[in-house]
Amino acid sequence: MHVAVLGAGTMGHGIAQVSAMAGHDVWIRDIDESIVDDGLAAIESNLDAGIERDKVTESEAAATLDRLTGTTSLADAVTGADLVVEAVPEDMDIKHDTMTEIEENVERDTLIASNTSSLSLTEIASALEYPGRAVGLHFFNPVHIMGLVEIVVAEQTSEETVDRAHEFVDGIDKTPVEVTDSPGFASSRLGVSLGVEAMRMVQEGVADPSDIDTAMELGYNHPMGPIELGDVVGLDVRLDILEYLREELGERFRPPQILKRKVRAGKLGKKTGEGFYVWEDGEIVGTSGDWGDE
Repeated sequence: MHVAVLGAGTMGHGIAQVSAMAGHDVWIRDIDESIVDDGLAAIESNLDAGIERDKVTESEAAATLDRLTGTTSLADAVTGADLVVEAVPEDMDIKHDTMTEIEENVERDTLIASNTSSLSLTEIASALEYPGRAVGLHFFNPVHIMGLVEIVVAEQTSEETVDRAHEFVDGIDKTPVEVTDSPGFASSRLGVSLGVEAMRMVQEGVADPSDIDTAMELGYNHPMGPIELGDVVGLDVRLDILEYLREELGERFRPPQILKRKVRAGKLGKKTGEGFYVWEDGEIVGTSGDWGDE
């Protein structure tokens, strides 16, 4: 297949990597050449790490890189594509503009997928002239390691589109779960609920962020605690999702003040070097501030 991935950030380059590793020819597009280059470099770094852990052979890594093409042109990326996956920012206007531009440059039978983690897929699909081909493919970070893909079915999504989505997910060696379009779907709604309660516990001085994370990692076998996960995803992203879920589902999703203060201060997590934790070279080196006084 020819797969186009729009967005070369954390999620986008991960989706491009697993698609190329599965044998698809992949175009990865972003609006800035430096972002595209960073995305391709991140894929190469992931593959190098896989070689070191004997998860990937050198020939597999080389073949994966050969199947990847970077571009800043949306038209070049999507023309002739069998599947387009948008991984652009979680903003409905941006999603609508992207969907419109995709449809102007693809064939009638091209599958158009969104990696949105919480926005209404039905509303996203409404920007398309042929919305039956729209589907949600919600990947999880880090994409090349996490085994789940949430297939989100919009009101307009056709049965053929759902079948093709399942076929694609199976083909990239991921496990699909199918959900209907509802605020937060299944995974984001549950995951954000856990994360927001953990933040409230930090705000109330119940426990240190690292102790809360350790409790969930060792007590519930979570691979990463909810506070650390928020830092990795981005606290600004967490805040946007909570505001959306609060509007759709009620006050139980009200963002805590500690989260609002972090975002206002530009402490967005791993990507800025500080959130609830302090980060250096992608690793936690300490806890941000006096957690009990937040």
